[in-house]
Amino acid sequence: MVTISLSTTLMATGYQATVTFPDGVSVSSVEIYSSQSEAVTAAAAKLLEMPGRISALDLPSNKPDKQGRA
Repeated sequence: MVTISLSTTLMATGYQATVTFPDGVSVSSVEIYSSQSEAVTAAAAKLLEMPGRISALDLPSNKPDKQGRA
């Protein structure tokens, strides 16, 4: 199982959205959103725009070992 995190960060004028992948790579929005729900929705939409990143989750190097570690 892999975990992809969608999160928000409070900025001075609103919220920034971030997508974090299992390998530690994070992609943050340049845009600032007025609510956390709007920011998370934008992060989810951005994730869908990265099919190569999602497909890479199925590569053999990302399969868990016998202890469940990827």
